[in-house]
Amino acid sequence: MSTPSAAWKPAYLIHGDDHGRITERRAGLRARAEAESDSGGIEVYEGDDATPEAVAAALCAMTFATGRRFLVVEGVERWKDDAVKQHLAPVLASADPQTTVAFFGREDGRAKVPAALAKAVTAAGGVVRAEAAVKGKEMVPWVRGEAGRHGIELDGVAAATLVAEVGERQQRLVRELEKLALYHGRGARLGEEEVRALAAPSSETQIWGFVDAVAGGDGRRAVREYLVLREQGESLPRLVPMIARRVREVLSIARRLAAGESPAQIKPTLKGSPWAADRRIKEARGADPDRLTLALETLADLELDTRGGSLLDQETSALLAIGRITS
Repeated sequence: MSTPSAAWKPAYLIHGDDHGRITERRAGLRARAEAESDSGGIEVYEGDDATPEAVAAALCAMTFATGRRFLVVEGVERWKDDAVKQHLAPVLASADPQTTVAFFGREDGRAKVPAALAKAVTAAGGVVRAEAAVKGKEMVPWVRGEAGRHGIELDGVAAATLVAEVGERQQRLVRELEKLALYHGRGARLGEEEVRALAAPSSETQIWGFVDAVAGGDGRRAVREYLVLREQGESLPRLVPMIARRVREVLSIARRLAAGESPAQIKPTLKGSPWAADRRIKEARGADPDRLTLALETLADLELDTRGGSLLDQETSALLAIGRITS
């Protein structure tokens, strides 16, 4: 079903440093626009074509398209106040009522959307939305608030656990909250155990594969698993402690198995879901405790390197460390 034209504002400005959320907002707006006028009614301005002068000229141009016309403009964080005031603001205020223009600004460092653009969008009857990335101490309260919007309740420890397991990317956290809400149902009150059982992210799953390769001395697979983790956007300073924690858990289980304890005795003492416990015991069964001990020592050195303790770049240090562990 198409979106009624009356639901559209003449202009939108979506900006901020939460680039993932901005990308989602852009995709959502474009899907709505295509439902209204199909892809032929959408004009995209980006790169060198995205200037206040070019957008102003487009708004003034005659068009033979039927229905609502949509302009999507990228990169407005590079614009200057003077250019917006001189070329775009007067045109935006008197644009065709059957035209909607959406501006997107991915801010970073000094790259900020000009105040004149926000003012012009507001004056034209449009909507300005700031999408700011949540950081540091704000993250846990934010997660608890988002959980409430999804109909579930997380206590402080559960929210902190989710951040520790998934990382601070807000889009990934929202996806995990959606999964928790779907699994447990609206109104559920969840603690640390429920979060750990269900919210194992792709990075955590990949770490199991990496540790399995390390434990088995499979250097080629360990490098491959490591590169996948890096491609997922995991930073090395965050990744090394996560890997070390997993290695430490597997080493502890391997030593207990070597001392004569059975998997049935060990499993009830492990934290997390039964599935995760089975996975760690399986890794430990085929592990060489000496190799895992070497891995922990090497990871400790690598962690120092990631904090500036080496003349080598971080990727080189990591790959050399994997080679030492698995050789």
